[in-house]
Amino acid sequence: MLTLSNLAKEKLDEFAAGSDEPSLALKISIIGRGPNGFQYDLQLIPVSEKEDTDQSFEVDGWTVFISQSSVPYMEGVTLGFKETLMGGGFDFDNPNPLWQDELALQVQTIIDEEVNPAVASHGGKVLLVDVSDGEVVVSFGGGCQGCSAVDATLKNGVEKMIMGKLPEITKITDATNHAAGSKPFY
Repeated sequence: MLTLSNLAKEKLDEFAAGSDEPSLALKISIIGRGPNGFQYDLQLIPVSEKEDTDQSFEVDGWTVFISQSSVPYMEGVTLGFKETLMGGGFDFDNPNPLWQDELALQVQTIIDEEVNPAVASHGGKVLLVDVSDGEVVVSFGGGCQGCSAVDATLKNGVEKMIMGKLPEITKITDATNHAAGSKPFY
């Protein structure tokens, strides 16, 4: 499933050694997709904070929790660590396609070709997070994150563009943390 590079394992061990928590796990979730590939949430959490929907794996002496919706996209993935002059950070080498589901591919195409060009004029962007059981989960970024008109954009723009072309989509949910970020509103 997941492989850790030697440097990534070394860095994880360093972070764990500096924690007061006696038993840590690595939690990984795919939280979006964009032009540069998958976007991840990577955390060290107490083993006791495993969610019911997380799947658990043992990788190189680490307990790894992967969110259920992310598991199909984690086969063959390598978690690495890149050091640069400006610091460093974890990175993922993921050979998987962004979407394996045909409906999700169709939603992504509508977002890429219709939704994002429309919101780009306001400095915004929309990311597709998930498609499951007729529900689309999106996240807003740029000028749309924290914008007071985001509900109108969702209802009168995103929903109409997607649901108008894909009747099998019955609900669109915004998963954005609109209060986060250094400039959540223009």
